[in-house]
Amino acid sequence: MKIAILGAGNMGLSFSKSFLKYELIKPENLHLITRNESKIFKISEEFPKSKISIFNDVKELDADLIIISVKPQDFKNVAENFQFKLKENQMILSIMAGIKIKKIQNLLNHPLVVRAMPNSPTLLGMGITGYTSAQGISFSQLINIERLLNSTGRSVYLENEELLDGVTALSGSGPAYFYYIVDAMIKAGTEMGIDENLSKLFVEQTMLGAYHLINNSDKNLEELIQDVASKGGTTEAALRSFEENNLKDILKAGILNAEKRAKELNG
Repeated sequence: MKIAILGAGNMGLSFSKSFLKYELIKPENLHLITRNESKIFKISEEFPKSKISIFNDVKELDADLIIISVKPQDFKNVAENFQFKLKENQMILSIMAGIKIKKIQNLLNHPLVVRAMPNSPTLLGMGITGYTSAQGISFSQLINIERLLNSTGRSVYLENEELLDGVTALSGSGPAYFYYIVDAMIKAGTEMGIDENLSKLFVEQTMLGAYHLINNSDKNLEELIQDVASKGGTTEAALRSFEENNLKDILKAGILNAEKRAKELNG
């Protein structure tokens, strides 16, 4: 398989590294395309055996799969300035937030589109990607796409494309929510007089341990909370404050706003 990645930013490059790590493609069959000429040298250092190009210089694209990883706000301009024509059998995999399959098909005048929403832990091979496809994509083609996506973590196929905006808000943006909470916890630690690095260690290890408990326990989240929150204790005092300040509602409202923004990106 030959793969071209249009938009060699963080996500595009993390996908590339996963594909090469698991030997799903050969380095010489990877074509990385950037619009930023200043990035060429650095990308070439990371991928010395792959083809690296500036977008405006690509007159013909020899690839079985073209992964579009540009910012959704830039897609219309990019699509209108292709210097090459898509071939009938080329597959498109979009990892742009919000841009629906129909819009991609219309702007590219091309039917074979799969739309996916990964998240940043793909950098470590621990991401999760929701994806869906246009009609006319064969089962074998989807299996090939799934193999590629699974090299970055896990993937889930969704029959209903509308759910991808929710996936974008929940898992695509989700890592930032955890970083935000971790940052607040670390800062609370420093206010209590704990050295910042030590506070960071306590919070990060707590987050890691809590994840493993969720993943390995038969108990639901409410039961796990109650295991920590003894009556009249310190955890209960914190949880009461969260409830009084509607923290859960604030978090849910933020996630729903992320979904709303994803829908707006389609234009």
